[in-house]
Amino acid sequence: MAIQQESLHSDVWLVRADGRLDQSQTPLLETALNQLLDDGRTVLIVDLSQASYINSGGLRCLVSAWRRAKQQDGDVLLCGLNDRLQEVFTMVGFDKVFQIHPTLTAAQRAVKKGK
Repeated sequence: MAIQQESLHSDVWLVRADGRLDQSQTPLLETALNQLLDDGRTVLIVDLSQASYINSGGLRCLVSAWRRAKQQDGDVLLCGLNDRLQEVFTMVGFDKVFQIHPTLTAAQRAVKKGK
């Protein structure tokens, strides 16, 4: 799995997660998200379009980042979930927690609207 991050705007950051978000790879995502939040980057878009799997640890990592962002008046938005990931998020009720968008462009538009 690879984690990439880049600035989209001065206060919006993109984090891309590729591969399987499982017990061996989730710590990479957690480190990236926590570092951004520690640095005051509180609006994060997590692109999961190249993620093929997520387990409970991956879900926990995302919820933890979402909570931290919300405490700092920010947000964590998700985009690009494949059908299986969307099913997992719906099954555990996280589709009610996260703003989930079909594409990165849609997530960026939602961030702009929210300002």
